[in-house]
Amino acid sequence: MAEVDETEIIMNYNGDFLKNDKRSSRFPYCIVWTPIPILSWVLPFIGHMGICTSSGIIRDFAGSYFVSEDNMGFGRPTKYWKLDVDKVCGNGAATWDKAVHDASEEYKCRPHNLCLDNCHSHVAMALNLMHYDNSTSWNMVNLCALSLIRGKHLNWAAFLKTWLPFFMLCGVLGTFILTFNLQ
Repeated sequence: MAEVDETEIIMNYNGDFLKNDKRSSRFPYCIVWTPIPILSWVLPFIGHMGICTSSGIIRDFAGSYFVSEDNMGFGRPTKYWKLDVDKVCGNGAATWDKAVHDASEEYKCRPHNLCLDNCHSHVAMALNLMHYDNSTSWNMVNLCALSLIRGKHLNWAAFLKTWLPFFMLCGVLGTFILTFNLQ
């Protein structure tokens, strides 16, 4: 039975995720992202980030001294960035899971700081611990940029949840500016 589960995860990892996986929020070897209300409406590239284990369990630094498991701080993921387990230095899945675990244990002892030590820092620590892509210089800035560029939306509803508030805010602001400039 365990072999069937491992095969299913590997099949999904090498191919694309099945609709079942998206609904159950299982994203093996992925970084996942979800918008933060109000903050993401103004700056849609800023959001809440988590990292998944080899079995797809989401770990995210959701608040001071708290790393959640499979319950992201701001709702289900809207984007995922699938990483290559072959770029992990060491024993692939075991090294990946140990790095995610160790980063999570470290962040259970830290206060959350929105600007300096946050969910992005937690994910960066996990990637640094596993020496992902032979690098130990992962940080919240490059993760933010790379997840914006390489992340994929789960579906159209996820795309709209991410971008619609921003576009609506831009439309209201544009209308407001045009209204007062034309008078």
